[in-house]
This record gives sequence, C-alpha cells and structure tokens, in this order.
Amino acid sequence: MDFPIQELMDEDACYRLILRWLHPAGLACPRCLEDDRMAVHRRYRAPVLDYRCGHCGCVFNAFTGTCLRGNRRPMAQLVLILRGFAQGASTARLARELGCDRSELLGLRHRLQGHASANLPAEPLADAVVEADEAYRNAGEKRVGARRARRPAAAAGQQAAGPRHLG
Repeated sequence: MDFPIQELMDEDACYRLILRWLHPAGLACPRCLEDDRMAVHRRYRAPVLDYRCGHCGCVFNAFTGTCLRGNRRPMAQLVLILRGFAQGASTARLARELGCDRSELLGLRHRLQGHASANLPAEPLADAVVEADEAYRNAGEKRVGARRARRPAAAAGQQAAGPRHLG
C-alpha cells in the first residue's frame, strides 16, 4: 500500500484517499445499498460529510459500517496511523510521535487486524500439494566441510596414543 507524502499534508486529500480505500466502488447507503439520491445532511466536521439517503432516510458518513466507525481523528493523522500500522511501526512509537493515547491506538490496531484476518481466504495456498524444496531456497547446497583432525581417532575402548605435547 502506497502512502504519497505530499497528499498527507492536506485534509481533503487524506479524506479522499481513505474514502477510496473504504469504498472503492463509491459511497453508498449502508442500509439499502443505493448510491443515488444522497443529500448532504450535516457539515459539522469538514471534510467528513454526513449524508441522508433519499430511499430509506438513513444518515451515514464514509466511516459508517466500516472498521473505522466512530473515528474522530483528523484525516491526516488517521492516514499517518494507518501508514505506521502498514509499515510495522510499534504502537508506542506511533503514540509518542502523534501525541496520542497508546491504549486507544492499540485498540484501533487490534480492530483493524481482526478485520483483516477475518477477510483472509480460508486456504491461503492455491495448490493442494506443495513440495518442500520450493519452500527452502538454499536446500541441497553443499557447504564447506568440517575441519578434520590430522591423526585418526582412537577406536572404541582404546586409549589415545598419548599426550601430544610430549611427542
């Protein structure tokens, strides 16, 4: 997933980016799934708009019915959090960098990871049979042999020839 740095500076661009991730086919009513006859209901939190569906009267926004529902963060901060999660940054480091509560970020991370794992395919591999040598890149390579002693080892039950430093 790419995170264009220039777009992270603008709240409207960040909102459009999140909207594209959450609703790739376009925003639609979460109740009746119609995407026409939507009117702006409230504009109290720009750039996030609340819409009213002309079919069923449902009031919703881009986050309704998604794993980001109830989010009150600025859009640029939310994109930076998602960027940090995707890059594997620790929750504590993100909380320090953004000046927010670590436990709240941890809850968001767990909710996103739970949503992602619930949508994974049941069978991750397409093949019914996988050969073991396909999984190991260096399998079967010859390595440098172990160093051998210059004199033969004593047979079982026999004592060695004596101390080497006297001979």
